[in-house]
Amino acid sequence: MELIHANLTDVVERTSSVKSWRFKLEKPLKFKAGQFLRVIFDTENMSNSNLNKFLSFSCAPDKDYIEFTKRLSNSEFSKRLLKLKPNDRISLEAPMGNCVLSENDKKIAFLIGGIGITPVISIIEHVVEKKLPINVTLIYSNRSEDDIAFKSELNIWARNSNIDILHTITDCTPKEENCLRGLITKELIENKIPDYRSRAIFIFGPPIMVSSIKNICLELNCNADMIRAENFVGY
Repeated sequence: MELIHANLTDVVERTSSVKSWRFKLEKPLKFKAGQFLRVIFDTENMSNSNLNKFLSFSCAPDKDYIEFTKRLSNSEFSKRLLKLKPNDRISLEAPMGNCVLSENDKKIAFLIGGIGITPVISIIEHVVEKKLPINVTLIYSNRSEDDIAFKSELNIWARNSNIDILHTITDCTPKEENCLRGLITKELIENKIPDYRSRAIFIFGPPIMVSSIKNICLELNCNADMIRAENFVGY
């Protein structure tokens, strides 16, 4: 892990409240799909959690840019991100995190809520671009269909025979065929991922959701060693 510098090249709107920032690095950075970084706006006080925050990579490794994605809020950190202009320089600390693919993974499942999708994007894009022989199932929960980040990318990747994507919507009746209404439940996992016990299971999202879904997986007698969970805090 090291402190690196990068210049903004592009900002991509994912939903009305979610944006991605892309940067060109001053020197190459090696990271694994699923890892995260820390954006440093206050280099004099590295412990300033208001201006220095952790965000997942939302792109596959080995690209000519790096990308991270955030749900916008009224925080000072969000305001600083929104003020960035093309070619503005920021400091980053990276890479971090162990919630990544294993070379032994052949079948994986993602049980994801909201902005927890960001490291999933990095992993699935990596699987697709490298044509890895990994079977992927994603269940992605949001309040509404308008809240689904990276929807077009997920729709394209779902055309691959080894990738199955299902959306669950909690606050309204879904309009699309690949969307169901409700939360991620024990019954949903059993019905949509019948071979869940043979899969590595990734859980990303807010702490309450991560804890809830992890408990569901344990109730289903999933192998605890195959559950990889990461809490998203500080948004």
